[in-house]
Amino acid sequence: MKLPPLTAFRYFDLAARSESFVRAAEQLHVTHGAVSRQVRLLEESLGLELFERRNRAVFLTRAGRELHGTTQAIFEQLESTVQRLQQQTDDKVLVVSCEPTIAMRWLIPRLPRLHAAHPDLQLHLVAAGGPVDFARAGVDMALRRDDFHWDRRLHSLKICEEWIGPVAAAGFDGQRLLHSMTRPDAWSTWLRLSGHPAEHKERSDFEHFYLSIQAASAGLGLAMASALMVGDELDNGQLQAPFGFLRDGSSYHLLSPHPLDDGSKRQRFAQWVGAECQAHLAHLGLLQNDDPAPPSPPQVR
Repeated sequence: MKLPPLTAFRYFDLAARSESFVRAAEQLHVTHGAVSRQVRLLEESLGLELFERRNRAVFLTRAGRELHGTTQAIFEQLESTVQRLQQQTDDKVLVVSCEPTIAMRWLIPRLPRLHAAHPDLQLHLVAAGGPVDFARAGVDMALRRDDFHWDRRLHSLKICEEWIGPVAAAGFDGQRLLHSMTRPDAWSTWLRLSGHPAEHKERSDFEHFYLSIQAASAGLGLAMASALMVGDELDNGQLQAPFGFLRDGSSYHLLSPHPLDDGSKRQRFAQWVGAECQAHLAHLGLLQNDDPAPPSPPQVR
């Protein structure tokens, strides 16, 4: 099937974003009539009505909304890729895909140390989780927890093991449990590994892991947290971890389609991340070569 010209899709995409040919014309620096003609040519080529025209206004049809969902994603990805390519004037730019929670709560606060250690390394951070298509996403490396199966042809490096435990701002008796959709088994896993009995308790649910941790910081309850993601709050007293942390059997890995030990920017970043993780866990007294030995605190009520 021969697709209509890309120009027609671009004119349509901008018109669809605002449902206005006038505003699209302003962004494209063309006339209103030029936008209208390109959209009409696209409709004729597809044999579909993409806009409903009434009273000098335009509204997306069902087909128009469906097509716009695709064109918007394509043009945003194209713009992002072009911008990234223009920024990559040398081999010092490293594009890293990182899970949102660890990116916001652990990696970003430590980036000044990365810049101090490697001032010539430019990090472009992309927040994403789960499987990654390196070619399509345009990333060099991905920092992931091994809660999914990745292509074993990828090069991987284990950074550290995951340590989890309940945290709250203050007062743990009678607190509601804060759950997250992105880690739905976090509480059940900890209860099983720690040996604490599960008792009925009020709960609140959040879409993301980092939201449940933020809710705990706001005093809304007891959240299950990764030791990596709450170390700073434990240090400044904003959060407390009365039951300590234990390993849940998962771990964090750096993934790359290219070797991680070739002396490149990837190896430099991998070494830095690994050292930071080890230092963080050592600061919390969590020695990875020891068997987890959780304390015997009061029961979770």
